[in-house]
Amino acid sequence: MKSDKNLTKNKNVFVRRHGRKLNSQRKEALDNLMPVLGIKPELITNKGDLPPTVLFENVSTKIYMEIGFGNGEHVKALMEKYPENNFIAIEPFVNGMSAFLKSIYETNLRNVRVWMEDALDVVKSLKSNSIDGMYILNPDPWPKSKHHKRRIVRKETLNEYSRILKDDAEFIMSTDVDELAEWMAISTQNHPDFEWTATSSYDWKNMPEDWIQTRYEKKGIEAGRKQTYLIFKRKKR
Repeated sequence: MKSDKNLTKNKNVFVRRHGRKLNSQRKEALDNLMPVLGIKPELITNKGDLPPTVLFENVSTKIYMEIGFGNGEHVKALMEKYPENNFIAIEPFVNGMSAFLKSIYETNLRNVRVWMEDALDVVKSLKSNSIDGMYILNPDPWPKSKHHKRRIVRKETLNEYSRILKDDAEFIMSTDVDELAEWMAISTQNHPDFEWTATSSYDWKNMPEDWIQTRYEKKGIEAGRKQTYLIFKRKKR
């Protein structure tokens, strides 16, 4: 767990912004791709009036969001696998964002728009019923009770996620922290807009079909940490 000295607080959540100094390749990718792929700040209104289609040159049939993408391995794999789709990828940690942009810098992958600030500012700006699916994978567990209000999955955030997700859209979460897995499962199951797709413990204890593993997840499993997979659907309105 990183020290709290690296926290930035804004009106919605606490985010971790700083880390090791960027090498020249990461800095070059960040400097050159953020102006192209970054969501323009003037579009962020927090008023629920932003059609996500305006963010992309090639409007796809489906738009997915990943919140807190780490080094971006998962969202990059999705971009490669589904080039016909578009993705909104959010990561406030500078080192993670630069790693992701470096990984796509010399490729033709441009079916993504990124945001390096509070995820909820984007979520609250998007129009209702406009996102085809959402991923929150291995989020910061904020283990101390006094910090639970900082978790990215809680009643207030679930209200916003359910608002922007289309009917039957999948809301996919994962974690290798047992207490957080229970928190996310119970919080989402208790929300009136979400339905848990699991039919037995096998479904959340085992990797779903076609799951994309990141290096973080693989290392955790090798170290003996148990990964939990939670797949919910947005109920029909």
